[in-house]
Amino acid sequence: MLQDMATGRLENEFRNIAATGQDRILCFQRGQVLLRRDADDGLTLPTLAQMAAWQQPGQPRYLFRMQGESVFLWTEPAPAQPDQGFGYEDVRRLRQLQSKEVCFAIMTGWHLYNWYRTNRLCGCCGTATEHATAERMLRCPNCGNMIFPRISPAVIVAVTDGDRLLLSKYAGRAYTHYALLAGYTEIGETLEQTVHREVLEEVGLQVTNIRYYKSQPWGVDGNVLMGFFCDVDGSDVIHIDENELSMAGWYDRDALPAHDDGISLTREMIRVFSEGKEPR
Repeated sequence: MLQDMATGRLENEFRNIAATGQDRILCFQRGQVLLRRDADDGLTLPTLAQMAAWQQPGQPRYLFRMQGESVFLWTEPAPAQPDQGFGYEDVRRLRQLQSKEVCFAIMTGWHLYNWYRTNRLCGCCGTATEHATAERMLRCPNCGNMIFPRISPAVIVAVTDGDRLLLSKYAGRAYTHYALLAGYTEIGETLEQTVHREVLEEVGLQVTNIRYYKSQPWGVDGNVLMGFFCDVDGSDVIHIDENELSMAGWYDRDALPAHDDGISLTREMIRVFSEGKEPR
């Protein structure tokens, strides 16, 4: 999956340090990120030195380290006319590219960027928040409210019936590929209860034998996804919620229309089922 990098790892421990010239910069504007697309479909983030040549740098904020390089968030207005082959690309369209490490850095940085952007003011009293120096936290100097990065738990559900897997397509979304069922965990709900509820709501089925598979951070939406396999319990007749899905159907193990892209938990789970390796 996307977070399974070939070398190194995401070092997300907080550090209160300043950027230097060769540190990498994540610069976002209106849902886009500044980068250079290389000839091999790889991606390169600009360094602080390159950014400083285009615009006064200010004080970029440390995010994490990846493959031995520190990555910082650009906190000034985005450069209007970068050069050296750099340009802006849609964050949500980068998941299909070959540079998994850079894509993962962008998605994780996007998660933090949106958290910083939407918590400039305290939600309790409206005072401007301040950055803590010892941990990744925003603090209100007036009322003491402490704000940590928000992570929304969600489930990905592979419903099976013997050698059949239930696949669906979302309604009213730009993503039109086949998908598994999915949904957010509600207040006061276990993950297993989320599985039961989401399957019942979206396709009208009861399920049993719920078993955990894997998890995946998904920074584009600020989520952590948890994958489950389960078996249909009783009737296999599907009744879709047309507000959520455009279609849903049963597909035989040897005739699944989707393949693993090496990016998403959903695609990996479909591949695992097609190979007969799902948890029993």
